Amino acid sequence: MDVALARDWMRAAADLIAADADRLTQLDSAIGDGDHGVNLNRGFTAVVAALEKSPPETVSEVLVKAGATLMSRVGGASGPLYGTALRSAGKALPATAEVAPADLGAALQAGLAAVRKLGGAAPGDKTLVDAFTPALEAFDKAVAQGGGLAEAAGAAARAAEAGAEATVPLQARKGRASYLGERSIGHQDPGATSTSLIFRALADVS
Repeated sequence: MDVALARDWMRAAADLIAADADRLTQLDSAIGDGDHGVNLNRGFTAVVAALEKSPPETVSEVLVKAGATLMSRVGGASGPLYGTALRSAGKALPATAEVAPADLGAALQAGLAAVRKLGGAAPGDKTLVDAFTPALEAFDKAVAQGGGLAEAAGAAARAAEAGAEATVPLQARKGRASYLGERSIGHQDPGATSTSLIFRALADVS
C-alpha cells in the first residue's frame, strides 16, 4: 500500500458510507441512538477534506490524520472508536511512503486492540469487533499464504460482511444496544455493518 492507495481507501470508505448512510441509521434506530449513518458520513466527508487540504507523505500519516479527524468531528461512540482504530493503526506503521501487506495487517491488529481496550468489547458482544476480528483473521491468513494486498483485502471484506450478518441473533452486551437486553436480538449491529463497509472499500481499491 502506498500513500495514494491509502487516500483512495479513505475516499472509497467515505463513498460507501455516504451511499449506505440511511441503512446504517435505520439499523442504529432499532438498537441505538439512530445517528450512526449521519455521524459516520459527516466524519468520513471531513476525513477526505482533511487529506486533500494537507496531503500526507506516508501511509502512517494518512491513517493518523483520518483517525484524528474522526475523533474531532464525530459525536457519540463512533468518533472515538473508529478514530482510535485508524490512529492506532497509523502509529503502528513505519513512516514510509509504502508499506507491505504484513505491516498493514499488524497495524490494523494494533487498531483493533486499541478499540477493544477503549470499549471493552469482545467477539460476541454485538459490536464492530464482531466484524473487525474475523476481517483481520482472514487478512492475516491470506498474507501468510502468500497473497498480496488485493487477495488479503478481499478475504477481509468477505469475512467482515459475514461477521456483521452474524450479529443478528446476538444479544448486545456493550454499548447503547446492551440496555435493550433481549430486545437487541434480531437486529444487525450498525457498527459491525459500517466496519464491513470500510473493509469492502479497501478491497475495492486494492
